[in-house]
Amino acid sequence: MKKKVKIIGVPMDLGAGRRGVDMGPSAIRVAGLNQSIAMLGHQVSDGGNIHVAPPESIPQESARARYLPEISAACEELAARVEEALEDGALPVILGGDHSIAIGSVAGLAAYYRKRDQRVGIIWLDAHSDINTPRDSPSGNIHGMPLAALLGHGAKELTDVAGFAPKVLPENTVIIGARSVDPGERELLKSLNIRVFTMSELDERGMGPVIKDAIEIASRNTAGIHVTFDMDFMDPFYAPGVGTPERGGATYRESHLAMEKMADSGKVLAVELAEVNPLFDTANQTGQLAVELILSALGKKIL
Repeated sequence: MKKKVKIIGVPMDLGAGRRGVDMGPSAIRVAGLNQSIAMLGHQVSDGGNIHVAPPESIPQESARARYLPEISAACEELAARVEEALEDGALPVILGGDHSIAIGSVAGLAAYYRKRDQRVGIIWLDAHSDINTPRDSPSGNIHGMPLAALLGHGAKELTDVAGFAPKVLPENTVIIGARSVDPGERELLKSLNIRVFTMSELDERGMGPVIKDAIEIASRNTAGIHVTFDMDFMDPFYAPGVGTPERGGATYRESHLAMEKMADSGKVLAVELAEVNPLFDTANQTGQLAVELILSALGKKIL
């Protein structure tokens, strides 16, 4: 089914401890994203980038949630841009940037459907659960906090982006691929009863059954699903250019199968790719892979 697609870049590395992911949107565009989406038959437009100040221009601030005001402001702008794309009948494709951008993208999506008395689900493909709060975070890096904020936990500047909280409910939240979880995150995940498919479960069951279950959970009584894909979900053998690599991740084909199954479900409301870091990449291998994964999420098939 052909769609209107709106690309929105978020050159954000304020939430990360490792510099360079602010160049991710450029790397993905250089790899031919716009042209490739158009070749699928979709109507594609590029909304450019959200404004994000470089860390060098920002005074030192709280170590518990680094660059909190600036990240909050960027997420407010992103939320408005995502909602605007939806109002125009387009499917937003958001390019990161570190994973703190999900606070803004999901806020915009949830705001749009909230006005229609509907809620949204989320599938979080990531090596990390990203459900820390400023109180528990070992680093103070906000890219480890976005899922907590979307569920209504953490700093008010993050939880209340777009003027309401929570953005998603625990029963419609799924994490896939987790293999590095902090102690505080483990406690919150258990208390909220979030469904987490670890890499161990993926190994035992296979990607097909896991994705089927994830789609069912995230789409239950919702308008559809926000798919957010941190490139460190994949093993660094396939995706070396990422913000926080973790060995033992998903393979090339497992990752494509996940996105293909998502597209087949017909329930995808927005697609987000985060944490592409060209500084640690080889000949834009990870940027090119990001393009391929987005295409699979938008319906590209082998036959």
